[in-house]
Amino acid sequence: MRVNGVDLVAEASGALIWPEAATIVVADLHLEKGSAMARRGTLLPPYDSRATLDRLEDAIARTRARRVICLGDSFHDGDAPERLDAVEVARLVRLTRLVEWIWIIGNHDARPGGRTRDTARQAVPRAWGGRAEAVVTFGALTFRHEADRQAGPGEVSGHFHPKAAIATRARRITGRCFATDGRRLILPAFGAYAGGLDVLDPAISDLFERGFHAYLIGRATVRAFPSARLSPVW
Repeated sequence: MRVNGVDLVAEASGALIWPEAATIVVADLHLEKGSAMARRGTLLPPYDSRATLDRLEDAIARTRARRVICLGDSFHDGDAPERLDAVEVARLVRLTRLVEWIWIIGNHDARPGGRTRDTARQAVPRAWGGRAEAVVTFGALTFRHEADRQAGPGEVSGHFHPKAAIATRARRITGRCFATDGRRLILPAFGAYAGGLDVLDPAISDLFERGFHAYLIGRATVRAFPSARLSPVW
């Protein structure tokens, strides 16, 4: 795909690759969502953080990335870092030392007690590495957590966890997706338990003035479909 003149690659893992800049971009890791749900009585296998970091580490190694940008909501809540297993903490620290690592601030990242994403402070302990930013720009692309309707071309964001559905003669296919009109791009959630919102929902579709393409993620491939071909997600 091309966004604001920049060639990008949408991976089936849910990661966005910017080859020219040796950069990986991921959105909405929601680490420790499983443990947060368990606190509310919903029991899920407690391996979501491990699975998410497995895929991210694989993408870094495979692409030989030198920079990682996490587009916010990296942790499901402000207390998630304290619940993250020590083995996964050690792995995360190793990764942030291996490459340039940028934590974009998301609404789930802020701790209770007055910290907000606008302060560029989040729940990631300083010792874990990386740097926290509200917005960051590299070349023709600007990275933030949630799309800004007033933003110029080249905006890359997450937040909405877009999903799409396409009906074929054989079956109906539903999955996570990237959404872009060439001016802005919204990434799918990378987290294992992140859920999703129909890309045709006005909260997402209204951000694109003249239609868009959904890059629908399959088991091992990503296929692009114009928004006019999409069906509502059931």
